[in-house]
Amino acid sequence: MNYLRIIEELEEIVKQVGTQLRYEKGDFDGGYCILKDQKVLVVNKRLNDARRASILAQALNEIGIESVFIKPATRVFIEDEVAKAQNSK
Repeated sequence: MNYLRIIEELEEIVKQVGTQLRYEKGDFDGGYCILKDQKVLVVNKRLNDARRASILAQALNEIGIESVFIKPATRVFIEDEVAKAQNSK
């Protein structure tokens, strides 16, 4: 699986839904939050590509992507990552 391509597609979706994307370093994986009335998705830039793609997919699901066109393969990736995260809890 080409995670770099998936990350690029997910980053484009983040832009389409009007959310700021930031790659930062720290002791966290990442996620979606609202900071001073601005939607922000923060991802740890030290994560490997597979984990970064998973964080982006889960955050996009939380933000809500119903009104955005997403390629079918990318939508399946998002749904699979959300299901994996729910099963691991």
